[in-house]
Amino acid sequence: MAETKKNNLGIIIIGAIIVIAAIFYFAQQQTKVGEKQDIKIGIILGFTGPIESLTPAMAASAELAFKEASDSGSLLNGSTITTQRADSTCVDSAAAVTAAEGLVSGGVNAIMGADCSGVTGAIAKNVAVPNGVVMISPSATSPGLTDLADNGFFFRTAPSDARGGQVLADITKDRGVKSIAITYTNNDYGKGLADVYEGAVKAHGINVTVVTSHEEGKADYGAEVATLAAAGGDAVAVLGYLDQGGGMIIQGSLDSGAFDIFVLSDGMIGDSLTDRFGDSLNKSFGSLPGSMGKGAGLFGEVAKAAGIDSSGPYTGESYDAAALMTLAMQAGGSADRSVIQSNIMSVANSPGVKIFPGELKKALDLLAEGKEINYEGATAVELTDVGEAFGSFLEKEIKGGKFQNKAQR
Repeated sequence: MAETKKNNLGIIIIGAIIVIAAIFYFAQQQTKVGEKQDIKIGIILGFTGPIESLTPAMAASAELAFKEASDSGSLLNGSTITTQRADSTCVDSAAAVTAAEGLVSGGVNAIMGADCSGVTGAIAKNVAVPNGVVMISPSATSPGLTDLADNGFFFRTAPSDARGGQVLADITKDRGVKSIAITYTNNDYGKGLADVYEGAVKAHGINVTVVTSHEEGKADYGAEVATLAAAGGDAVAVLGYLDQGGGMIIQGSLDSGAFDIFVLSDGMIGDSLTDRFGDSLNKSFGSLPGSMGKGAGLFGEVAKAAGIDSSGPYTGESYDAAALMTLAMQAGGSADRSVIQSNIMSVANSPGVKIFPGELKKALDLLAEGKEINYEGATAVELTDVGEAFGSFLEKEIKGGKFQNKAQR
């Protein structure tokens, strides 16, 4: 009898342990997925200014990822994301900082953006980093941002122009250009890209006839075009923005007959340029970050279903930036600013299950189960140790008055 009581007591103790362990496990799971809430995310892009024709699709692509995560019902126990847009202007750092301050004071947990390199650096230094707010830029490419003192709060899904300038130079060589004039927009983006590009084309044996800067927002660019024309060359590299200075320099060059071949940086590639000049640009070419892989194709399908034109620059990078934010929250079990920051790298890189556009619910569910993911996204995301994309590039050419993909570099 005593032995029987002892055995029964042992069974009771074991059962109690199992129950306690189960309660602890489920409590931990509840903690992991967090409390249901409405999470605020800022989107700051140049809705006015020299790339204003590009930013609506970029913003819509980011909002697509946020909506996908919200609609899944799997984000932090059914939490949803509300976005708030702000205008970086692309070129006015003071205005961009003020706009970003409005987002932060409004309680955003993270910022998707900014876009142009100068305003991005200004927002990071003056607003995001001091307030411990993660920024993920889909399009700021200046090499100077690599060494930004960001305390780990700045990331970018676009690669640096340190590689982009080399790729554009390689394409220029492959296209048979023997001499070239270079004009660049006078800011962090333009100067950084021009320095890399000039050095790379010279290394290829291409004669650089002149390197000159131009300012944005002028009414007339006759003097700049005259300087380029006097120097001459097989082509002119326009490293700037399609909706202002860069577009005006192309206009002046075509009108005067100075050039009919234009080498275009990423900020010059968009439908507004070909809509404006059409077949006149049929000899021209350029490059921008992008991919022709599985993720790019899937993103194109997801975006099309949502009524978004994903053919423009940095739409895939914008979706990916937004997706990384949502996945980082889930990985850390919270939408707190510091939690987002500490989990970006783990969801972006291997090891883990590969995740593509349209698969955010799958990723969120895996993370809630404590499993690892490797977000590939639209642009084959892989971040360096400083949080910027290694990146691949698309070689673009204009045929029939339209931009077309020629190859992935």
